[in-house]
Amino acid sequence: MDIGTISLILLLGMFALLAIGMPLGFASAFLAVATLVMKFGPELLFSRFGMGPFAVLGQSIYRQLVNYVLISVPLFIFMAALLERCGIARDMYSSLNVWMSRTRGGIAFVTSIMAVIMAAMSGIIGGEVVLLGLIALPQMLRLGYNQNLAIGTICASGSLGTMIPPSIVLIFYGLVTETSIKALFTASFLPGFMLASFYIIYIFIRTRMNPEEAPLPPEDPTAPAGREKSLMFLGFLSRFGMWVSAALFLRALFFTVTGMNTIREGVNPIPLGMASDLPWLAGALVLFGVIVFFIVGRERTAKGWEMGKGLVAPTVVIGVVLGSIYGGITGITEAAGMGVIAVFVIGLMRREMTFEIVWDAVMRTLKSTGTIIWVTVGAAALAAAYTLAGGPTYVANMIVGSDLPTMGVILLMMFIFLIMGMFMDWVGIVLLIMPVFLPIVMRLPVDEIGWFGSVAPEYVAIWFGVVFCMNMQVSFLSPPFGPAAFYLKSVAPAHISLTDIFRGFLPFIGIQLLALLVLLAWPPIVTVLL
Repeated sequence: MDIGTISLILLLGMFALLAIGMPLGFASAFLAVATLVMKFGPELLFSRFGMGPFAVLGQSIYRQLVNYVLISVPLFIFMAALLERCGIARDMYSSLNVWMSRTRGGIAFVTSIMAVIMAAMSGIIGGEVVLLGLIALPQMLRLGYNQNLAIGTICASGSLGTMIPPSIVLIFYGLVTETSIKALFTASFLPGFMLASFYIIYIFIRTRMNPEEAPLPPEDPTAPAGREKSLMFLGFLSRFGMWVSAALFLRALFFTVTGMNTIREGVNPIPLGMASDLPWLAGALVLFGVIVFFIVGRERTAKGWEMGKGLVAPTVVIGVVLGSIYGGITGITEAAGMGVIAVFVIGLMRREMTFEIVWDAVMRTLKSTGTIIWVTVGAAALAAAYTLAGGPTYVANMIVGSDLPTMGVILLMMFIFLIMGMFMDWVGIVLLIMPVFLPIVMRLPVDEIGWFGSVAPEYVAIWFGVVFCMNMQVSFLSPPFGPAAFYLKSVAPAHISLTDIFRGFLPFIGIQLLALLVLLAWPPIVTVLL
């Protein structure tokens, strides 16, 4: 059978199997075997079973499953599960709410900021939406916030874990395409925070144009306000800055005394750990001390610390995970393990880490990881079978031979991603589509990518990975199978239907498409930090 017919049968077969409820992993595996039978004949199943093409499938699956970085996936899921059950996220929300309680739309702003912080801690989407649904949704509905605004803010902000490091989507993209995951994390910083800022700007404009959609809470006469509140916040930041500066100063002093930070050729200097950093760290410590003791005052600082101390634990977790990666201390997998330990130790210190919480987190991790692994096995088998049948070459020749301009080809790919994202999990899209599309993108003229600015040839794969992740942001909200809707429905009040939830998504899907267009039109925003 020719590859064109096989491709059409695979496309229709995938939609048919998913429509009848077959899990993606098993559907992919079934179609992998069907592809080999259509290409090489049914005798393949009965003569030398397990040899030839089937051996290639086995090797492809084995390569995916023994990749060391894959271990980081269950570790990040485990960390997210612990965060969801501990009081860390709850206290973070309370602290953020204290500082923004008298701002129009303040709780929606707090929800978006909390989502960014949680994304930077774990990179898991489902847990964020559920947690925000449990904490923020009742609060917004109680205060009379517009239901669509509340739903859209929670689900759109809760899916930011796709873009903001340490993103599981970026980890899988790096595994499949053999692209530097650290470079992908670095490249996704600006686009991720750009999207978050788009959400906040939209909430600000909407609540100013329609104040009734975000009523202010009743004023508390005992709560600080105005200049007094600002000074307390400055005191909180300065006290925390003193601790961080002191810890970094002692660290750099230890490295200097022991001679571990001597400059050697071919060895990168220790970030904020060299002898030359000591004066700057000492200066920062003195500056923060002056603010605390002479500008804000110890009493105000103590009150500010009580109001904002819920932000300390999340900052420590982010510092451990991302600091160990970008500080050159560990790789992605080790950083995930350190993050788990950090959350566990903080939970013990807060006396909130019980056996029941750990056991529940382990069970959730097993279920989530099992789903991802089965999808990985099936998709890796289908990708290998389709490659053996000549599928990537056929698709590449068809797209390149369509005489579309470079950006036309990329926009066509984005449209395919959007359609696939409405019906398929992102893991399957990465494993099935990316081995076909990325080689095509790498063959396109680099100087024709984007409308404003350009991307260097060595960064094309990184740029395309970040663009793909932005596309997957849309898939988490897209009907009919947008997973964020079902995550929120599982914890939402009974009167909120799935139709209500999808209706609340619509403006935020438009914002995501705008952010995607920015990445396509202006590639340097992805590569500037590289």
